[in-house]
Amino acid sequence: MKAKYLLTFFVFALFFPQLFMSCSGPKSLDQVQKTKPNVIIILADQWRAQEVGYMGNTQIKTPNLDKLASQSLIFENSITTMAVCAPWRASFLTGQYPLTHGVFYNDKPLPNEALTMAEIYKDQGYATGYIGKWHLNGHERGEHPFSARDLPVPKDRRQGFDYWKVREVTHNYNNSFYFDENDVKHTWEGYDVFPQTDSAISFIQKNKENPFVLMLSYGPPHDPYFSAPQEYQDMYDASTLEVRPNVPLAYQDSARKVLAGYYAHATAIDFAIGNLLKGLEEAGVADNTILVFTSEHGDMLMSKGVLKKQRPYDEAIKVPMLIRYPAKFGTKSRHIIDPIGTPDLLPTLLGLSAIASPESIEGKDFSGELLAGKDLGNEATLIMLPVPFHEWKFSNGGREFRGIRTKRYTYVKDLKGPWLLYDNEIDPFQENNLVNNPAVQDLQSQLETMLMKKLEATKDTFLPADEYMTRYNYLYDMQDSVRKVNYLDLGR
Repeated sequence: MKAKYLLTFFVFALFFPQLFMSCSGPKSLDQVQKTKPNVIIILADQWRAQEVGYMGNTQIKTPNLDKLASQSLIFENSITTMAVCAPWRASFLTGQYPLTHGVFYNDKPLPNEALTMAEIYKDQGYATGYIGKWHLNGHERGEHPFSARDLPVPKDRRQGFDYWKVREVTHNYNNSFYFDENDVKHTWEGYDVFPQTDSAISFIQKNKENPFVLMLSYGPPHDPYFSAPQEYQDMYDASTLEVRPNVPLAYQDSARKVLAGYYAHATAIDFAIGNLLKGLEEAGVADNTILVFTSEHGDMLMSKGVLKKQRPYDEAIKVPMLIRYPAKFGTKSRHIIDPIGTPDLLPTLLGLSAIASPESIEGKDFSGELLAGKDLGNEATLIMLPVPFHEWKFSNGGREFRGIRTKRYTYVKDLKGPWLLYDNEIDPFQENNLVNNPAVQDLQSQLETMLMKKLEATKDTFLPADEYMTRYNYLYDMQDSVRKVNYLDLGR
């Protein structure tokens, strides 16, 4: 592996000498090392794309993200390939689709053999750090579901990250505990977002002389919705909040209450991000740092009468994403409209870092388009749910699906055939399902062709959930598999 990346280093030196030479003569290896960009990923769990000020939301308070957006690439159609926590994380770290890395269900382990972001950057001389929620250790077959959530992650399961202040999973964000590099248990004092951010600032200061990659993974605004510090809860009066038009009338009061708590978490995170940005400036490395803000997936928040995620609607699959990299993009904002999927993020970051993508990566590197000032030129990105589970299990309507999200349309199939077709330009709240409407027959045919090409490219034959659970030797948790045996013969 090291030989492979050493070869890559010399190839870049041959074809891109400007990276390694200055007008005063050749740079030393130490100087070359310092020109490599740092990479910081700020990950918020369950933060949907619509809930930020910079995208036109006037009732949420996100001043620091709004300022960051004014200096960043703003991705208007960042689409989570699979809108669940662990699958997103596995796809982000590997650049692979869920049916390749095998994490298509929460609390299943990402294999040790997976080649991940930290391992790739580490092989290029980067320091690596991870702070916050992990959710990739999982539990082995036969172990109690969620049994590993409160245990330390073994060193060989950390996928290349060395600096380590991590909890596998928790949804208690006050005085929560974590484990360090030596499996010693500690407590984040107060609301954990704030001390986690302090830890990130400390990591930046300690590593500012050499390139580093850092992932700061917050737990909120994922539910529970009402556990942000009181001063942030006091910023929002639920009775004054507007909800999306696709929230049924019977659920609107509940939606306003939930939204107020969700916004409180988001504003607390925004405050912490402001501190991180200040720390990055004080360390003197902001210009040469690729800073990413994004989320794993969104939250329905009572749109269409439901909470949580997994579903193929925009509230669940669209996430905010900003990328700031002053050394290459300057400090003026630019909107990216074409869709980008989860497996594309790692190869794009590698490309921006002048690191070749390993053959194991399935996503596309869009760094060339971004550096050239172009949009992505990407027609559509794949969305999927191989196995419905937990909040959207079979017994309450969960279903397997495959689909695509273009910059305008959403098209989705389940095992019975075409299921959803939305024109998101004229129907942004996805209230008018056009599937099998004769008036859009040609459009549906085009989208079907695009979807089938995506499935063929990813070797996805779209089988029932049980096939994948058997193939990967997984057991269902909490009886998620209960459904009628004549499923495919039933009406929708």
